[in-house]
Amino acid sequence: MSATPQRHRRIRRLTLTALAVSVGAGAMVAAALPAGAASGGGAAKSGTVDVQLLSFNDFHGTLEPPQGSSGNVSERQADGTTKAIPAGGVEYLATSLREARKGHEYSVTAAAGDMIGGSPMLSGLFHDEPSIEALNKLDLDVTGVGNHEFDEGRAELRRMAYGGCHPVEGCFEPGKEFTGSEFPFLAANVTDLKTKRPMMNPTFIWKKGDVKIGFIGVTLEGTPDVVTAEGVKGLKFEDEVESINKYAAELNKQGVKSIVALIHEGGLPASGAYNYDCDVPGAGAGISGPIVDIAKNLDPKVDALVTGHTHQAYACNIPDPAGNPRMVTSAASYGRLFTDTTLTYDRQTKDIVRTPVRSPKPVNKVVTRDQPKAPDMTELIQRWNALAAPIANRPQGFISADIPGRGSEAPEKPLGDLIADAQLEALAPADKGGAQLAIMNPGGIRADLAYKASGDEGDGVVTYGESYTVQPFNNMMNIVDLTGAQLITALQQQVSGPVNGANPKILQVSKGFTYTLDMTKAGADRIVVDSVKLNGAAIDPARTYRVAMNEFLAGGGDGFTVLKEHKNKLVGAPDLDCFNAYLGKSTAENPIVPPAADRITVIK
Repeated sequence: MSATPQRHRRIRRLTLTALAVSVGAGAMVAAALPAGAASGGGAAKSGTVDVQLLSFNDFHGTLEPPQGSSGNVSERQADGTTKAIPAGGVEYLATSLREARKGHEYSVTAAAGDMIGGSPMLSGLFHDEPSIEALNKLDLDVTGVGNHEFDEGRAELRRMAYGGCHPVEGCFEPGKEFTGSEFPFLAANVTDLKTKRPMMNPTFIWKKGDVKIGFIGVTLEGTPDVVTAEGVKGLKFEDEVESINKYAAELNKQGVKSIVALIHEGGLPASGAYNYDCDVPGAGAGISGPIVDIAKNLDPKVDALVTGHTHQAYACNIPDPAGNPRMVTSAASYGRLFTDTTLTYDRQTKDIVRTPVRSPKPVNKVVTRDQPKAPDMTELIQRWNALAAPIANRPQGFISADIPGRGSEAPEKPLGDLIADAQLEALAPADKGGAQLAIMNPGGIRADLAYKASGDEGDGVVTYGESYTVQPFNNMMNIVDLTGAQLITALQQQVSGPVNGANPKILQVSKGFTYTLDMTKAGADRIVVDSVKLNGAAIDPARTYRVAMNEFLAGGGDGFTVLKEHKNKLVGAPDLDCFNAYLGKSTAENPIVPPAADRITVIK
């Protein structure tokens, strides 16, 4: 389907009364909700109006409640302890958002990227069409792009926005053509290298009555570091601050003074509890990470920041360069939380009033599973599950207990060890590459393996749908030559450099590969070099080793630039095939036991 019919469809849905598209790189859509919905009609209006901003981020196509510990949020209790609360699932997210909107005449819903990509099988098997359908039903008004929106490249991202059936696999539902999103994806800092223009709209104006709020969407400048090269081919990712400030000025010129930035980059709060107060002992004192510098340098024209990427929960006040309070929020991931923010709009200045008195603090709210399910989302899940069932329900193997992966906060994750072992076993034979060890990026582990059955398969049974959810990217495995010195450098790049220095990414390693990680030290010194061993023998810097890794890592992804220096590459099987082959050797009588996760010795 072309862009024009999609745009017309969006107009019909929102009952728009105005559509303005400015010329050039500042192309933007102004959506006006029905004027009759505004308060008062011809009556006198108050000087200010409260606008409810509901937001979330890093949904990752998680339609069904996430399994294992990754399906919980941590809640800080009055005595200082924490409690795990099961959360998430689009049936509950829909109910939560719809309940939250009640009584709010002015309400807008926005997201900060990674709505799709890295998705469980129910969505990923169908190239995330089910998730776009669900987000339409959630009445999402606008989202920024995240790095995962580029997993399948820009052409596929544009298909998500404008519709049309998959170019290879066609239409998934008989007689139905995918219609695309009813909300815009914003990409203010992503430009086409040839045209020098934004690849998608940089801004969006939400309008209701006389209230106008502008949105600017950006992804992290480092997106090429965390996406395969093919996914970002022909695109340039520019500085977040410069891009937002540029378009904030453009919005101001068009008379839009109230501005919200949707930023797919985030922070790291000092506590993992969703209700932790990151403004103690002072404003923004309890948060670190890239978003802090971004927030401190964004133009005061920007009134609020909805952020993401780190999968953390926070609602912090990081003052703008003029010293005015400005809220920076993130709602964890997978639809387990949403943020409820009140924006006080001044009808005279057309700006958001930002004072501690006039700006109630945003609140992250749990999407609990003890509330009614939204029937339309239940129907959606059942319909797509019926299409997926012949593949999804196929048993792959057996486990004896939960195997934590995405939900584990430890540097070494049991499921990470299991995946690395599976890759090593599949690629160790001489005719398969002769791998001596395997390494796995932690971000590629998308879930836990839960012992409790998710359907009718029985406890301890791992289905294809569950294994797919853990490894959804279909990365081809690469077996390459690396020197011992390059291996050690790769370990050092886990905890140093511009990408991983502030937020380490600890590679998961196969059995027999061991070393010590000393977190009391700084940067590359955290790797105790003489502790790095393979099968008990010290790594020889001058020796060549055969190493298995996915194509993302082999391309230098996640800041591991040294891995691009490999030689003698052999392309192996897809990572999911390796994982399923390993699971397939287990039985109900001899299930896989969770690895001990004792290969990396951590000194704290």
